[in-house]
Amino acid sequence: MVIDNNKTIGDIVANDFRTAGVFSQLGIDFCCKGNRTIDEVCTKKGIDKYALLDELERVTANINNKEIDFKSWELDLLIDYIEKKHHRYVEEKTPVLLAFLDKLTKVHGTKHPELFEINKLFYQGAGELAQHMKKEELILFPFIKNMVSANKKNTTLEMPGFGSVENPIAMMKHEHENEGERYEKIKALSNNYNPPADACSTYKVTFQMLEEFEQDLHTHIHLENNILFPKAIDLQSKFN
Repeated sequence: MVIDNNKTIGDIVANDFRTAGVFSQLGIDFCCKGNRTIDEVCTKKGIDKYALLDELERVTANINNKEIDFKSWELDLLIDYIEKKHHRYVEEKTPVLLAFLDKLTKVHGTKHPELFEINKLFYQGAGELAQHMKKEELILFPFIKNMVSANKKNTTLEMPGFGSVENPIAMMKHEHENEGERYEKIKALSNNYNPPADACSTYKVTFQMLEEFEQDLHTHIHLENNILFPKAIDLQSKFN
């Protein structure tokens, strides 16, 4: 795939998710801050732009190993996928991580006080993320599905109380950015999810789960910010 230098990082990942791994390894946020270009992030982080472009070209060269093309999916299908895969993942893993972090804090907190802050940040994020997902499931996602149905059937769309779909989307993106910043703090406090030398098995498993939780959240936010939301805004414009 020829990488278009003028496209945003979010668009590049939306076109081929294999590029996400390259950006992640370099600490480049492709989900919450996916509206930046390659030139912008390379300048800010001091990264060799041409080396980055070469690596992106390398990982996308194999046409037989292409990731799922989420951009081609109907929006109602993409919503179902996000809810069943990513929302369900958060719901299943959150209580487990809360219990593990609480245990680690009690057992190892004296020697590793950063665990108190990690526990606090995850606990806050768990509550806010649960509310965030409910707002999507009960307000935003149903309206997007209504738009898909009205567009297919060529029927009138009943406008919601929040007006333009851009209004709740702006709120969701702001909340996504808050979560991104929260996990940057957790990542730093946990030494990039590397447990200390004296870590027990539970300690190691907890940090591994935290890292997987963040990675899933990045994919989750990417699908919404860079694919679902822009397409929903475009779809609503057909009814104006």
